[in-house]
Amino acid sequence: MSRRIILTLLFLAASLSLFSCSTKQKEEPRKRIAGIVFQEDQFFRLVLFGMRDAAKRHGVELLEANSNNRPDKEVQLINTYIANKVDAIAIAPLSAKSSVSALERAREKGIPVIVHNMTLESNVAAASIESDQFDIGASTGKAARAYIESKLGGKAKVAILAFQSQLPEQSSMRTNGFKSEITKLPGAMIVSEQDAWLAEQAVKKVGDILTANPDVRVIWSANEGGTVGAVMAVKNAGKAGKIAVFGTDTSEQLAGFLLDEANILQAITGQRPFEIGSMAVESAVKVLKGENVEKNVSLPGFLLTREKPDEVNQFKERLTELSK
Repeated sequence: MSRRIILTLLFLAASLSLFSCSTKQKEEPRKRIAGIVFQEDQFFRLVLFGMRDAAKRHGVELLEANSNNRPDKEVQLINTYIANKVDAIAIAPLSAKSSVSALERAREKGIPVIVHNMTLESNVAAASIESDQFDIGASTGKAARAYIESKLGGKAKVAILAFQSQLPEQSSMRTNGFKSEITKLPGAMIVSEQDAWLAEQAVKKVGDILTANPDVRVIWSANEGGTVGAVMAVKNAGKAGKIAVFGTDTSEQLAGFLLDEANILQAITGQRPFEIGSMAVESAVKVLKGENVEKNVSLPGFLLTREKPDEVNQFKERLTELSK
């Protein structure tokens, strides 16, 4: 074989190798998954941390967005991602009913939908990952019932803070869970139910409740902001040690309240936001690969109480670790 032929073959081999690498790169663009939440708080920050972790592990691009509790913005975001031809949408919808229409448009365009934090009243979602909302309320309800039995002789007037006007389906499930336990006590009487899911709302609302019902001994809130506000309102009223607060969701601030000597917050039931976010992205990746996914995943909550400070401190350490 002549030297010229050998050089020609070597050149062709090198060219084919470069072409193969270039073709491979073009054939394997990173999948893009839109991750939509609806609120800026500790829970959804941890959801996003979980999404980011899963996206990094699976080599996909995560496009983060927040609908800020606005249905019109939620629709706008979904439409934008449809136009941008993302590969999948992982969303915490604002409504089990009203959010369906826009998401159905996404599915019609071939974009799989994964929902988290709520189950839709539709089959539009390929998978749904959420906490067991009834269980979350019932878990704290059990703790409140035990407190009333052991500390208050089985009798207490109780006030409830919910978020019915924000997320009616989710708020109802948590509230019904709490009531399912409290109503087992004949001596426990619910004297007020109000909406207040932000801390500043709850401070004012609880102040009004205590003015109208000065003999309230127990307050339960259905979410983080309401729980924070309830604790602050009790402290402002000089009722620390006289009114017990029970709550829902977890945060570094609420963990601090459980360890606070003021003895106001008694117990909270937390969700698993990091796991929810991670599972949402992992489900999207599986759907894009044509793999089977579990249609409905419901994660149990976990209880943190003033009586078990070691568990509260362990939670705080884990929160710090996840937030890095």
